[in-house]
Amino acid sequence: MSSRRRFYARPLLATAASIAVLTGVASTAPAATPAAPAATASVTALDDTYYQGALGKTGTALKSSLHTIISKQTKLSYSQVWEALKKTDEDPSNSSNVVLLYTGRSQSKSSNGGNTGQWNREHVWAKSHGDFGTSTGPGTDIHHLRPTDVQVNSIRGNKDFDNGGGAVSGAPGNYTDSDSFEPRDAVKGDVARMILYMAVRYEGGDSFADLEPNNNVNNGSAPYIGRLSVLKQWSQEDPPDSFERKRNDVIFDQYQHNRNPFIDHPEWVEAIW
Repeated sequence: MSSRRRFYARPLLATAASIAVLTGVASTAPAATPAAPAATASVTALDDTYYQGALGKTGTALKSSLHTIISKQTKLSYSQVWEALKKTDEDPSNSSNVVLLYTGRSQSKSSNGGNTGQWNREHVWAKSHGDFGTSTGPGTDIHHLRPTDVQVNSIRGNKDFDNGGGAVSGAPGNYTDSDSFEPRDAVKGDVARMILYMAVRYEGGDSFADLEPNNNVNNGSAPYIGRLSVLKQWSQEDPPDSFERKRNDVIFDQYQHNRNPFIDHPEWVEAIW
């Protein structure tokens, strides 16, 4: 078990320091403030069309409706993921680079592979949790695949998410111990919403395991990831920013043609869980 199991007093990064780490990615105000008019208009349009069947529902009914909606998607091969991530995670300040999830580092799109110092494809829902590997489906769903530093990806491995641990070398703001990983504050909510998207999208009806969050760590190869209570808090404290919303749009418009509903409607996290 992790040696530190309380929420930390480290404030979420809503300061100029976080903006510097993200090289301009998180340039909007923290989403605890009302959404920008453009974002509000976009969600209103989606409610009239894409999410129409989910409105007014809560609990299992909402989860079931969202599953039906987001399961209609175009699926990518694992090799296609490389090129997709170069668009979904493009640095808005440098179109030749991508922004790495855990470090916030802006790195050349062409510097991808498996060597030290390169970036590779991180399964935020660890692919061993449900044993889906890199199979077309959950293994290639870019709503939870992100560019990450090779070494940091290895350190995270297939650990569950929780608060606590020691500092991760080369990735300031990230912490890990024997059974969990805590990402930097600026992407805590992103991680939570990716995990919860996977739990709604993959319900066991398409030859893959039924993926579910739970409140445990050390889930191993079981189709679960925790801790749900921590993920819910992360989602609340780090609402969607402009980078995350744009990423959702790119996936919808150019690649899978489905959306992460918890980016468009963060309040649905509490409505379901």
